[in-house]
Amino acid sequence: MSNTVLALKDVGLTLQGNAGPVEILKGISLNVTGGESVGLIGPSGSGKSSLLMVMGGLERATSGQIRVLDQDLTAMDEDALARFRRGRMGVVFQSFHLIPTMTALENVALPMEIAGVKDAFARAEDELAAVGLAGRMHHYPAQMSGGEQQRVALARAAAPRPAILLADEPTGNLDSANGAAIMDLIFSLRDRHGATLVLVTHAPELAARCDRVVRLADGRVVEGATA
Repeated sequence: MSNTVLALKDVGLTLQGNAGPVEILKGISLNVTGGESVGLIGPSGSGKSSLLMVMGGLERATSGQIRVLDQDLTAMDEDALARFRRGRMGVVFQSFHLIPTMTALENVALPMEIAGVKDAFARAEDELAAVGLAGRMHHYPAQMSGGEQQRVALARAAAPRPAILLADEPTGNLDSANGAAIMDLIFSLRDRHGATLVLVTHAPELAARCDRVVRLADGRVVEGATA
């Protein structure tokens, strides 16, 4: 068994709602090993996306401990979390989160430039070519289809060659053909870079492609907690 890269121990998340506190995650313990692909499934409101955000340090857990690449995320402040994620974790969202005033190439290169990567634009070109956008690098998001925009977002997440790739419903806004193509790309990028993949999805056929499926219900893991 390879090393553990994600370890959650008794993690809880409570958020303030209009009617008071809402318990989103309830005592979740989960380990993910290096190179593994894990599909997070469950009904809407079961806590899948919240769990993914907690794993990435994008949402702060209310209780419990989260260790990623042997670092304790729960002990870090926002600045430390941002520095930790940079280059180590790539995140792909359902909505593409591209900067509309920047070309595809600039959208992919910018985070690497900020991180001080010297060959940011060359690496961005390589990743855009890898997702089939060699001829669209200088187009703006508004000039692209939804499928093309998601390819840019995927290239942006993969370009720093992160150890961990987190994907939150990456095909949710796409038609079936584009969705299937994006999923092929996510798995091929994972294989090319050797990344660990954690994927939130409603699509059973997509979850079935993962090494392990973890099912959530009502903020708890009900299946697949251990490999």
